[in-house]
Amino acid sequence: MSEHCVALLGRPDQPTDAVEEYCRYLSEALRPHNFVLEVARVNWAERGWPTALSELRQSPRGWRGHWVLLQYTALAWSRRGFPLGFLRVVHALRHAGARIGVVYHDARPHIGTRLIDLMRRTVQRNTMRRAFLASELIVLTVPLENLAWLPADKHRAVFIPVGANLPSDNDSTKPHESGTAPTIAVFGITGGEAGRQETEAIIEAVRLASKTTAKLRLQAFGRGADLRENRLREGLQDLPIQLEVSGIISPVEITGKLSSSDVLLFVRGAISTRRGSAIAGIACGLPVVAYAGSETAAPITEAGVVLVSEGRTGELGEALTRVLSDQPYRKALAEKSRAAYESYFSWPTIAARYAEALRAMPRS
Repeated sequence: MSEHCVALLGRPDQPTDAVEEYCRYLSEALRPHNFVLEVARVNWAERGWPTALSELRQSPRGWRGHWVLLQYTALAWSRRGFPLGFLRVVHALRHAGARIGVVYHDARPHIGTRLIDLMRRTVQRNTMRRAFLASELIVLTVPLENLAWLPADKHRAVFIPVGANLPSDNDSTKPHESGTAPTIAVFGITGGEAGRQETEAIIEAVRLASKTTAKLRLQAFGRGADLRENRLREGLQDLPIQLEVSGIISPVEITGKLSSSDVLLFVRGAISTRRGSAIAGIACGLPVVAYAGSETAAPITEAGVVLVSEGRTGELGEALTRVLSDQPYRKALAEKSRAAYESYFSWPTIAARYAEALRAMPRS
């Protein structure tokens, strides 16, 4: 008999919601383990907190005794990153008798040096710790040892990396077939000042790689990539580089673009086990050239990842050049990515970890 559980989300991200996609892929992968995962939302942004909480208190009548997995990102539960409403949801679910799990997609509090950043960080750390203590199960998308805010009692916490939000029939074991020109993929560019810096890093790295490769192809796609098209074309206009830019595309199209590439260039901060766009490249059997940071640890380091110091665009270009110019090296990295995907990042593997964790937790 299947066990019913709920993935509970807050405000949807726009224009796409990677957390909702994550939940839907997880729901599909959990079915063979006899879990039926329903995806639901607390519509506080549209309905207001009083109405949303009132509606929530009515819903859990059918959730009593069942797992409700709250999906945490700071901005899903607050317009400005002060997610105090999240604790009200936890309290309502506890009062209704639901078994509460929290999945921390934002595994660290806000960074920054402004006064408002410090305030956000304080509120977020407090919220995360209190939710941790009030829940029966905690799922962390980065290794526990990388998180300083965790309470001392961690026995209810498990580490489960995120997967790639790509079709389940993607076959990462197929050998990659390159096109006529060595192809670099960039999947997503952040908005604002961070996106401007990422764009300049992409341009500098690709320009350096083009010095030793007669012709290159750069595919930039996904959220925010189309907004940087003009700057990319301007920065690369004097080079023999075929540039293809598109915005948000379907998962099938993402798989096609990644599978037709030779390497993924990842500059959206440091690579880690919670970076779904980086794991998408690993899922498609690609080497990944990326920045290392405080969250960069196994098992992401077991994939075919070439790490450079964050912000060192010269090193980034040198690493990209070697991957593109050294075919045996590139092939070895691709094999490592395929092996890591099967071992850690495929949805069947992730679902098995969830099923084990959900069944292992005794009722409190």
